[in-house]
Amino acid sequence: MPRKALVSTVLTAAEQARLTPDEVLQSLKEGNSRFVNNDITARDHTAQVRMAAAGQYPKAMVLSCLDSRVPVEDVFDKGIGDLFVGRVAGNFVNEDLLGSMEFACHVAGAKLIVVLGHEYCGAVKAAIDNVKLGNITAMLSKLRPIVRRSAQTFRGKKLSTNPAYVDHVAKNNVKHNVKLITRRSPLLRDMVKAGELKIIGGYYDLDTAVVEFFE
Repeated sequence: MPRKALVSTVLTAAEQARLTPDEVLQSLKEGNSRFVNNDITARDHTAQVRMAAAGQYPKAMVLSCLDSRVPVEDVFDKGIGDLFVGRVAGNFVNEDLLGSMEFACHVAGAKLIVVLGHEYCGAVKAAIDNVKLGNITAMLSKLRPIVRRSAQTFRGKKLSTNPAYVDHVAKNNVKHNVKLITRRSPLLRDMVKAGELKIIGGYYDLDTAVVEFFE
């Protein structure tokens, strides 16, 4: 079986400008399918590092949880210069991440924002358990309103040991933060209205590596 040719190029400004938000989303879907099927793109990282040094023109911005089991670029089969990635335990929006998103999209031209939650999220479990520990307490305070809201619409054991409840809260958290982005950022809201940007949620299944998109 012949070896795959190594991809040594990176996205250019002209290529980024031609992309639409829907095309970028389709690219992420196809990349995730390749990752699931262990058919990832072969890349010459050394060459890509050198080419990307002059500038960056990523396709998308992904807000991910801190979890080490969610390797964002790999999950979407993307390489150097393809994605902006912001990470915080619980994948919630705050002022710093909003500013990063505005830079990624309004300044640097990314066409898509994905808020990416995941199965078995430890931050969500800790919020459900009302954990209080150092600065983790303040961090979890961003998730606790979603826990309270989610409890009202879930039938079953509302415990961190119940995977179905953790999923319920984690998915609601993703959907809440998707709405929060446009609510708190007029810049990004205007880009969405103009058709220059799409903001969606995604949920990564740790067992299958499949990303479910909330469109």
